[in-house]
Amino acid sequence: MNTKSRSGREAFEAARQALTAQGVTLMGCHALTQPRRMPQVLAEAVQQGARRILIGGGDGTLSGVITPLLGRDVTLGVLPLGTGNDFARSLGIPASIEAACEIIAQGYTARVDVGLANGRPFLNAASLGLATAIAKRLNKRLKQRIGKLAYPIAAAAEAWEHQPFRVWLKTDTDTLELDVLQLVVGNGRYHGAGNMVAPDAALDDRMLHVYAITAPSAEAGREGTGLGHIQDLSTLARVAFSLRSGEHVDHPAVTTLQTSRLFVEAEPSQEVNADGELIGQTPMRFELVPSALRVFAPAPPTSPN
Repeated sequence: MNTKSRSGREAFEAARQALTAQGVTLMGCHALTQPRRMPQVLAEAVQQGARRILIGGGDGTLSGVITPLLGRDVTLGVLPLGTGNDFARSLGIPASIEAACEIIAQGYTARVDVGLANGRPFLNAASLGLATAIAKRLNKRLKQRIGKLAYPIAAAAEAWEHQPFRVWLKTDTDTLELDVLQLVVGNGRYHGAGNMVAPDAALDDRMLHVYAITAPSAEAGREGTGLGHIQDLSTLARVAFSLRSGEHVDHPAVTTLQTSRLFVEAEPSQEVNADGELIGQTPMRFELVPSALRVFAPAPPTSPN
């Protein structure tokens, strides 16, 4: 467990008690105050024969440490302790420790896809533009103090300064050139603490779902002007209000794609955020590894006879 995650320190003992109450025997427990040690701890556990590994932390913790588990006969149990918890949300795992432990104890497993950004795994989504600027503004202290409210507060502060940029998108079958405010490449259904990548996205559909918020100021020739900035802000606000429901995919300023591979170039070069962590700059190649990770998940509902 990453005790540096938002609720990790308080949740460690609660998780142990909940798992014991569900009849789950723990062969080893690690309350890590230095999250950078987690990949080593996981790699050692896999080498020693562990086949069920439970990780408590946020989305950044999970995507940063799953490499030793990919493509192996190892099942990951998720204890959602971060601010966004979008991977757990995409899986249908409730936010409470007790409910997450119950799902682990029930033992149903599923295989999910994993995204790669220049070879670096991600579970939920990678983004350029506004979402990345928000991630930079979201320091650990802010997330610890105010939780999910940190996202809208950081977004409002960052939007005033945000400028459009040009991207070139290349899939297996198409090439697009767009002036955008934000680009999101999703593996799961959710990103940014509950915003939808696409309403039909799923962790096991073997597709990357992409959406771009285009800049109306560029289309109207008003980029770099006060009127153009107001126009962009208005578009961002309208799209933001529809991200929770997934209706943003029908907005005229939103371009969507589905692909298994995507190459992105940007001018000027853009920083890339994956699952809340900054991982590098464009150009960036996004790929998908189908069924790469086994996870404990809620059992699908049974059909009535």
